[in-house]
Amino acid sequence: MADKRSFLAFDCGATSGRAVLATYDGGAFSTEEVYRFPSGFVELGGKFYWDIVAIYDHFRTCLSQLARDGVKPDSIGIDTWGVDFGFVADDGTLLGNPRAYRDPYTAGVSEKVFETIPREELYAATGIQIMDFNSIFQLYAQTQENFAPLRYAKKLLFVPDLLAYMLTGNKVCEYTIASTSGMMDQNNRQFNTALLEKLGIRTDILLPIVQPGVEIGRYEGIPVIAVAGHDTASAIAAVPASDEHFAYLSSGTWSLMGIEVPAPIINEASAAANFTNEGGIEGTTRFLKNITGMWLLEQCRKVWKAAGRDYSYGQLVEMAQSEAGFPGRINPDDPRFAAPKDMVEEIQASLSAAPVSVPLAKKCSRSGNRPRLFSDAQIVSCIYHSLADRYKEVLTLLQGFAPFKIEKLHIIGGGSANELLNQWTTDAIGIPVIAGPTEATAIGNILIQAKAAGLVTDRWQMRRLIADAFPVKTFYPIH
Repeated sequence: MADKRSFLAFDCGATSGRAVLATYDGGAFSTEEVYRFPSGFVELGGKFYWDIVAIYDHFRTCLSQLARDGVKPDSIGIDTWGVDFGFVADDGTLLGNPRAYRDPYTAGVSEKVFETIPREELYAATGIQIMDFNSIFQLYAQTQENFAPLRYAKKLLFVPDLLAYMLTGNKVCEYTIASTSGMMDQNNRQFNTALLEKLGIRTDILLPIVQPGVEIGRYEGIPVIAVAGHDTASAIAAVPASDEHFAYLSSGTWSLMGIEVPAPIINEASAAANFTNEGGIEGTTRFLKNITGMWLLEQCRKVWKAAGRDYSYGQLVEMAQSEAGFPGRINPDDPRFAAPKDMVEEIQASLSAAPVSVPLAKKCSRSGNRPRLFSDAQIVSCIYHSLADRYKEVLTLLQGFAPFKIEKLHIIGGGSANELLNQWTTDAIGIPVIAGPTEATAIGNILIQAKAAGLVTDRWQMRRLIADAFPVKTFYPIH
């Protein structure tokens, strides 16, 4: 179509958010970041909360700035992290800020839940991997502590739906964000109320689940669309695949590797491997596994910067390349790397304790009065190689679950710009790697709005459009 249309995506992460404006005229498609804002949590009275009102205020500031520039988007979409939620009272009042998943109040709660509903039964019913911060465990903990907002709640709204409510005054519960809760029945894709009632959790506060593409309401005349509210679901919607024979890797601080399937995969093997089933667009399921990603490198950079060695990402790649043959490896998902005081020291210790002898660095740096056994470049090489090896392990598991042959791996997100890691990954897995787009989450959010507007028909047309509009690079194994 000749007339230009514009769509605004609010893409909120757990530390920062941004607004991305896209224009589309039926052929050309372009995006521009127009606003960025912080979105951290705050501590009050020993509890951790998301400052939801501050995020909402940033939304309004962004929209006001666009209006002053003469820009009125055709629609708005919101995506955020998963599992967290807030409450609204009978008269529509917001009952405080949502609790943050980093609040330690859920520590050990899952084991208490298993006394009523065994782990195997819970996974069989929901298909969601067991993590203490899952919504079901948060609600159980809040019920046990008689949390006042829950006591007076009329409805529960997950974070993207809560922000949409604040913009429009209307309440919905979108499928992809609800699917992260550990409360959804995977067969009928509605909440498993019988399960929740066994735990004494209120079910009257839950809304019926709707699929992405529904218009929630309007903000100053602009439609607000329920996109794939879970940010990973929006990102996977932007995978520029041409057919179903692919796996995806959403690569950033954390990596999520999985496949897109028409129905959940729930069995003893998927439970043992701790795979999760989350909602995707058009009723699909994202069967995936969480993997520690660039968190390892980010934490090492902090240590090195504090010691006066502030490496750029380009320098880190050069360092890894210079030690490409370094044989040391770690397990990125080892709990020891979850939150160490000194990530470099932890990796050094892991390498030193490895059963296979690893040659020491020619030139060692120091940590306090202790010499480091391995150089910074060797540590970077170790991280990249270890991630590539872990991707191979998970992809091999996925091959055993997939109802189709996996012929390529699509890497999206910020990590897709790391060409060295892309090459080492394709060398490890033995199939092509297609890297990009880096801004997949916002793009997926936007294209779901375009689909709701009738400009595209399905996810495959969306993906063709993305492939044409955004550059990708293919990497092949070097044998």
